[in-house]
Amino acid sequence: MAFTIEDMMVASRDKYRMKLVAGKNGWSNSINWIIMIEDLTIINNFSGKELAVTTGLGFQSEERLMELVSSLVRRDSSGLIINTGKYVMEIPGAVRKYCEEHDFPLLSVPWSVYLVEMIKDLSIRVFLQGTADEQISDALIHAIEQPEARNLYANVLLPVFDTDGTFQVFLITAEDLDKMDTVERRRLGYRIQIYLKNLTHNAHFFYYNGNFVLVINALEEELSMGIIRDFMDRARLIMTQELYVGCGSLVSDITNLHRSYQRALAAVSMAKETGSYLTVFDEMGVYRILYSVQDRTLLRQIYCECLEPLVLHDAKHGTEYTRTLELYLKYSGSIQAVAEAMFTHRNTVTYRIRNIKQMLGCDLETADEKLPYQIACLILHMLEESGISGDN
Repeated sequence: MAFTIEDMMVASRDKYRMKLVAGKNGWSNSINWIIMIEDLTIINNFSGKELAVTTGLGFQSEERLMELVSSLVRRDSSGLIINTGKYVMEIPGAVRKYCEEHDFPLLSVPWSVYLVEMIKDLSIRVFLQGTADEQISDALIHAIEQPEARNLYANVLLPVFDTDGTFQVFLITAEDLDKMDTVERRRLGYRIQIYLKNLTHNAHFFYYNGNFVLVINALEEELSMGIIRDFMDRARLIMTQELYVGCGSLVSDITNLHRSYQRALAAVSMAKETGSYLTVFDEMGVYRILYSVQDRTLLRQIYCECLEPLVLHDAKHGTEYTRTLELYLKYSGSIQAVAEAMFTHRNTVTYRIRNIKQMLGCDLETADEKLPYQIACLILHMLEESGISGDN
């Protein structure tokens, strides 16, 4: 996932005597740009994932330094490097505490370090990692679209992933994500990556086919789900944009990545349509089948074949035949249970069921007779949630 604070520390700890002063939980923050900053004006142009570097010239007091770090946190910056030894001799404890509380990496390099050379060096590393990330994204897309053509992706992924290990795909989306312009979508993607904590080189994040895709490799499912749940908690607390996440199944070997992706696609569709925010494919029950069907016209055809006479009758006469049938099937034909659930006299339910059987031309006695109508009821709810049940 791009060039991270951890990557930078590995490259700079000895070479530039860089120290992590606070915000260790932001260790995996990715860096998109490295920008020199001596006043707050330029921060208004930050869009996320910028690493700020300062000599401290404009931030010599504790108040000014606190204003700087709080502004960077609000702008979803990756971190801050302070060139200590002249304008800032020692980083105040209150500033360190604030960065620690907000998981914001605060780093220092001594005054003797030539900042221009350091920024140039790190910027080249960011650029090279960005180019490598594009190649990885392309390879993962090949693995999703053409799993049988292993030669198109395996060699690219082998240096960064355990291709024989486990993979799990998570899809993250928002309302009208596919309609956003590139800048707006990229800004949202930056914020999502910042809130995805504790992910480094065993994961990759990219945009593909209307969703943000997170691929996690060689990590236990319990740990992956913990990361995603923590991410959603942070995102829902901080972000005004509503996000929806679909979790695919854990699979083995890179050639099965497409399977986890397709299941994540079904899960994110259900999450978005039901407003459940986080949906796990393996917990969807029979909806695993229904949401895996991409042809919604086929689903609507099945529902119409079974339930359209009742739906039309309800719409015309204000009856509740469709609901009555659904409960009748749910309670295994118990008239009393349906009456209690609908707060209706059992004689009324008996009358409705008799009419329903006549309208459907089916006695609803055997399991084979009941199954199509049970499935049709599930499809009806599914189509209602997606807002297309009334389409022609």
